Amino acid sequence: MSSQETQSARTHSRQLQERAERFFPGGVNSPVRAFRAVGGTPPFIERAEGAWLEDADGNRYIDYFGSWGPMILGHAFPPVVEAIERAARNSASFGASTAAEADLAERIVACYPAIEKMRFVSSGTEATMSAIRVARAATGRKIVIKFEGCYHGHADGLLVKAGSGVATLGIPGSAGVPEEIAALTHALPYNDLGAVEAAFDAHPGKIAAVILEPVVGNAGCIPPMPGYLRGLRELTRREGALLIVDEVMTGFRVALGGACELYRLDPDLVTLGKIVGGGLPVGVFGGKRRLMDLLAPLGPVYQAGTLSGNPLAMAAGIATLAYLQEHKTEVYPQIEATSKAVFEGVAAEAAKAGVPLTTNRAGAMGTWFFHAGPVTNYDEAAQSDTAAFGRFHRAMLEQGVWLPPSQFEAAFVGTAHSDAEVRNTIEAARAAFEAVRRG
Repeated sequence: MSSQETQSARTHSRQLQERAERFFPGGVNSPVRAFRAVGGTPPFIERAEGAWLEDADGNRYIDYFGSWGPMILGHAFPPVVEAIERAARNSASFGASTAAEADLAERIVACYPAIEKMRFVSSGTEATMSAIRVARAATGRKIVIKFEGCYHGHADGLLVKAGSGVATLGIPGSAGVPEEIAALTHALPYNDLGAVEAAFDAHPGKIAAVILEPVVGNAGCIPPMPGYLRGLRELTRREGALLIVDEVMTGFRVALGGACELYRLDPDLVTLGKIVGGGLPVGVFGGKRRLMDLLAPLGPVYQAGTLSGNPLAMAAGIATLAYLQEHKTEVYPQIEATSKAVFEGVAAEAAKAGVPLTTNRAGAMGTWFFHAGPVTNYDEAAQSDTAAFGRFHRAMLEQGVWLPPSQFEAAFVGTAHSDAEVRNTIEAARAAFEAVRRG
C-alpha cells in the first residue's frame, strides 16, 4: 500500500485527530501518541482482540506495544473481561476497602519476596513518587540518583534526563520544574557502576536512594551488564541508601517475578504498574515492612488516593496474575521463543537489506536501534538514526504492523502473538527495510 493510499485509508482517524486537537494539546492525552517522532496520522483505535488492533477506518494491525506493556495475555483476554464485568455489576468504585485488594496483594507477594507490604495507587507515576517519599523519610536524606534515559513517571523530581516521551520529543527536562527540586536528582549513565560510586563519594551521607529500571525500557530496551545490578545493591547497602527497582515495564513480563527474579535482586522498594491491573489504571509500591510501616496511618509519611485499590482494577489484576501463576511453565517459555523469533527475524531482514541495526532484548521486550554499535546506555541509544526509524515505523504501519511510535520505547510480545503473526511481521520488515534503504 502506498503512503497516499494509507493516508486515504485513515480518513476517519484524520478527522478524529483534527477534532481532538480542539480539546487536547496536540490532540492527545499523552505526548507520544501524537506520532510527532515518526510522522503521519496517528490511527484512532476502536477495538482490539488478542494481538490485533483495529482503527476507526477498519484497518487492522499486529500490535507490538500492547498498551505500553501490560497486555501480556493479549487484548480482551476473556477471563479478564469476565472479571471486570462481574466487578462492575457491584459498582465501579467504593472509596472503601474490599477483600479483592488483599487477594491481589497475596498474589503479588507470592511472586515478589522483596515486597512484604505494599500500597495500591492509580499509576506508575504515583508509585515511584511515593516510593521516593518513603525513602527520604526512612533515611533523612534528600538526594536521589536516577539514570539517564530511565523514565519513572512525570513527577517533578524524576523528569531530569528522563526517557520515554521526554527523549522522544528531545526535551532535556521539563519546564515548570523548579531548579531547587531538579537539583536533588542526580542523573548518571546507566551500566556505569563507577559513576555511582563517585556520586556517593561526592555526597557522603546525603543520598537517600538509587532508583532505576532494571532493564531500561524507556530509552528503548537496554539490559543491565553482568554484575551491574548486584553492584548497585552492594553499594547502596554499604552507603545506607535505599535501592528502588522500578518494574512498571519489567514486572511479570521478563519473568513471573520480574527482573527481581530474573537477576536475583533483593531491593528495598519495588514499583509496579499497569500489568498488575490487567491493563486498567493501577500502580503498586511496596517493599520491606519496616519501610512501608512509615506510611500513614501507622507512620508520618502521608499518601492517599480515592481510587487506590479500585475494584475493577483489582478484579482484572487477579484474573491476569492468576493465569500467569497457574500457567507460568507454558507462558514464559512461549513468549521467550516468540520474542526471540520476532526480534532476530526482523534483525536478519535488516542485515539482508544492509541497514545498520542493533537489537536489544530481555524476555518479551526489546528494541531495534537504528545504530551500528552496541547500545548499553542512553548516550549510545541517542546515536540512533531516528529519521530511519521513522521511515521504518511508517512502512511497518502500512504493512499492518504497529510498533511503538518512538525509537526510544521498547516493543512488547505476548501470548497472543502466534507463528502467523511472527511470519507476517518478518515479511512486513522485509518491505519496510527497503523503504529505509531507499531513504
